[in-house]
This record gives sequence, C-alpha cells and structure tokens, in this order.
Amino acid sequence: MTTRAGQLAQDKDLVDIPALLDSYHDLVPDPSVPSQAVSFGTSGHRGSSFNRSFNEAHIAAITAAIVDFRRDKGIRGPIFLGRDTHALSEPAFLTVLEVLAAAEVPALIDERDGFTPTPAVSHAILGFNAGKSRDDAQADGIIVTPSHNPPADGGIKYNPPHGGPAGTETTTWIAERANAYLRDGWEKIPRTPFQRAFHLENTENFDYVSNYVDDLESVIDLDVIRSSGLKIGADPLGGASVDYWAAIAEDYDLNLTVVHPDVDPTWSFMTLDWDENIRMDCSSPYAMAGLIASRGDFDIATGNDADADRHGIVTPDAGLMNPNHYLAAAIDYLIESRTDWPAGAGIGKTLVTSSIVDRIVASHDRSLFEVPVGFKWFVPGLLDSKLAFGGEESAGASFLRRDGRVWSTDKDGIILALLAAEMAAKTGQTPSQRYAGLAANHGTSAYARQDAPATREQKARLGALDASQVSVKTVAGEPVTSVLTSAPGNSAPIGGLKVTTDNSWFAVRPSGTEDVYKIYAESLRDEDHLRQVQHDARTLVDGVLK
Repeated sequence: MTTRAGQLAQDKDLVDIPALLDSYHDLVPDPSVPSQAVSFGTSGHRGSSFNRSFNEAHIAAITAAIVDFRRDKGIRGPIFLGRDTHALSEPAFLTVLEVLAAAEVPALIDERDGFTPTPAVSHAILGFNAGKSRDDAQADGIIVTPSHNPPADGGIKYNPPHGGPAGTETTTWIAERANAYLRDGWEKIPRTPFQRAFHLENTENFDYVSNYVDDLESVIDLDVIRSSGLKIGADPLGGASVDYWAAIAEDYDLNLTVVHPDVDPTWSFMTLDWDENIRMDCSSPYAMAGLIASRGDFDIATGNDADADRHGIVTPDAGLMNPNHYLAAAIDYLIESRTDWPAGAGIGKTLVTSSIVDRIVASHDRSLFEVPVGFKWFVPGLLDSKLAFGGEESAGASFLRRDGRVWSTDKDGIILALLAAEMAAKTGQTPSQRYAGLAANHGTSAYARQDAPATREQKARLGALDASQVSVKTVAGEPVTSVLTSAPGNSAPIGGLKVTTDNSWFAVRPSGTEDVYKIYAESLRDEDHLRQVQHDARTLVDGVLK
C-alpha cells in the first residue's frame, strides 16, 4: 500500500478555515458527552471546533475557571497571555481576553499583536515573579495553542506562577470547574467585548520578543556562534517562533536564514506526517521532509513546532536526528561546558527516553531523575536549580542559564535549537557526530515510537493498566526484569506501564492529546532485536484491547 507520508500537502488535505471558525462560534458542546467535555491532557485542553471539543463555550468556561482558581489561590498579578498560529487560536485568544477583562484580571498581550511561543511566556512569568513571594502579586500565564497538532485543532494551557505546565491537581480543579460552567450555562459568564477589552486599563502591551531575545546570551553562547560564521537554517514550521528567529538573526548578527517565514493557517507548505495528516511535529522525518531535503544548504538546520516548545535538529551528515540521540549529545555537551552549573544538580528525563541517557549521566557522576511523561515533573527542580536539565523523548527540553539560574520551567525549542549551533561552533562537531562518539563509548541504541488509533475507552484501559495484568515473562527472548506502573524518580503513576529486560524495554501509554496510543521501545542490541521487542509489546496491547 502506497503512502503519501513525507509528500507535500495537496488541496484536499487543507482545512476549510472559514468553516472551522464558524464552528467555533456556532457549535455548542454537550458536557455530558465525554468527547465534548473539558479535559486536560499532558499539555492542556485540545480539540477541534468541528467535533465540538474546542469551541467558544469551552474557552469561556476554562477562562472563568482559571479566574476562580486564581482567586482561590490568592494569585493577584497579571496573566501573560499568548497564542500560536493555529486558526482557532485567534478567536480563542479573544474569548480569553473578554472573560479576563470582565473579571478585571490584568492581561499582558503581545505589543505587536503577534504570536507568542510557550517558552517566551514561561520566561516572562519567571522574570516578573523573580524575588516575589506568594504574598506578592505574582503573575501566571495562559497560552492558546495545541502545539504540534493538525491545523483543525485548537488548544489552551495554563501556567501557574512557577512558569511551567500546571500540575494534575490544578488542571483537574480547572477542568471540573469549567465543566460545571458548561452544565450550568456558560452564556452567563461575564464578558467584555474584545473591541473594548483591548482599550481597558487592565489590558497592557508587553514586548515578548525583546524580553526573550535580549536575554538569550544568559543561556546560550551566542558569541561563539556568531564568530564561527555557521550557516544556520531555522524553520518555524509556520509557527509562533517566526518573528523570534528573525530577531535573533538580526540582534546577534548570525548567519541565520528563517526557512518558511510565512504564516499560513492551512499549513499548505507542509509535508504530510506518518498518517497522511498535516502535523507540525519537528521530531517527525515526514513532517520535516522539506528541511531534511535542504540540509546540504546549512551547517545546522532546526525546526520548531507551532508554539516552539519542541525542537528538531537536522545535520548535513545525518539528516534529522532521533530526539533521543540529540538529548544525549546535548546533555553530554552541557555537563562538560557549563562549568558554573551547580555540581549537585541532576539531569531529568522521562521514563520513555533512551537508556543511553542513563549511561551518559552516570559517566559524569550526575544523578538521574526519571519521571512519567509530562514536563510538569521537572518544574520544581529547574526552578530551584536542583535539576540542570529536563528533557522528553518527544523533543521537548529546557536547561539552566550559563550561571546555573533558572531560564524557563517549560519546554524551550528555541534554546535547544541554538544549542546545536553552539555545540557545532565550539567543538567543530555536529550534534550527530558527537552522538556517534557517545554511541561508540556507551553502546548503540535502536529506538522507535509507534502510534496507533485508539478510542477514549481503549485509552482509558491502557492508562489504568496494572502490573498484575501483565503475565509476560520474556520480551524478545530475554527474561523480564521489571514491570513498572510508577516512575523511579518520584513514584508518580505512569498512566500506562513499562516493561524492562537487561538489554531492552518497552512502554505503553495513551496519548493525552490525540486519540492514539503510543508504544515506545528500545533495544541496546540492534534493529532486529528492536522489532522483536515491538512485536511483543503489540501482542500485550492487543490482549488488553480485546
């Protein structure tokens, strides 16, 4: 069977933007239907107006719930409010602003009326709250984005005063309150028409671009990048980082070209992802096919998703790097080069990240902090500099400033992209060449993630798996050494399970943002062994979903 994955999108693949926007206002969800209720996954509430999962009612109710949450927790500062380039982000942004204005909650919006990456919001929150205690008027944030999701989707997420993704307790509180608003009549939520809200005293402009870009030298060695003359290609993939990359190139006089500087809410310039859908996943070789094809034009090429919290690294010698390989190379380089980092600061990774990271961290005599999927688990450690780095296999990470202070508590695809250029400029090696050296010292890794469709009911069954339900004794011919349903670093539930042997592991978990489940697998032997591991993992899943 032929596939169009990796091929340029055609007219038939493009979303009908006027119909999408009409549905946002015209279709009203029924909160008694699970798929239409407010539900926060690992990165906020996401859905599409077409299927009544992301509509005006949702955003009004979620914003009202956030207002209530702030009041309950005594949060009195402004909300940093940003949005990405998805078509639904603009009307949702206006709905948020209307509810905030009516509630007299100060909102800081982009002074250019532009787009704001997630890391720029996190960075702004931390800067505002620096030196403040809980008794002060601390700020928090709302980002209107579904991240890398397809063009028909919308999303909204909340970042408390710590600047990172809200924890489960917070998102559960907000979701329950929002669904109560939906049931009790969301139309009654007070709102100030956006034309007036923009001119109210509580709505202020904020220079997100300068606030973020001007501070980059504190986290990345931009002098060494500039002096090297490296030719860099930065592809925003039509996302919110487009103006940031232009400002970075200009302000720091870098030899940097912004690839695809245009914003198109249909993403007609994208190549199709694995399932022949448009998806701005910068870790996917299919979605990144265009940049991979032009890798010979640059010394380092990078991509970001729509809200720039993820990164993709393309090198002339290897093409698109496996996210695990880049995380390993980045961690190794940072530990060696950041001599002012706290000596006791650990390295955080999710339990579906490559075991090669474990070996590299151990080789540097650093502690490993292994947690479930979700960047929220790294927030406390980054905030107090007890973690120097936190990273996920899905190409999301952040790390401390060069002097060891916190930079951001949310994923930052921009600094991870710039780090690839710093690494190449300072060492003369591309990140892929550095990883090849690490593999020679620490062993090879065959790693893959597979996604498959799953209903909400099937996802619920996978998320509730218990070790007692797993009777498998061997995986790919090796004895099972452990069956985990909680993470070693903090004992938090995985929301799935992980099965390990001496030379392999696999993990199964439902997606928190799409109707798919994911099988992660790694072999420390070879690709053939990996395929056996994946086969045994699928057999286990098939048994659960029968």
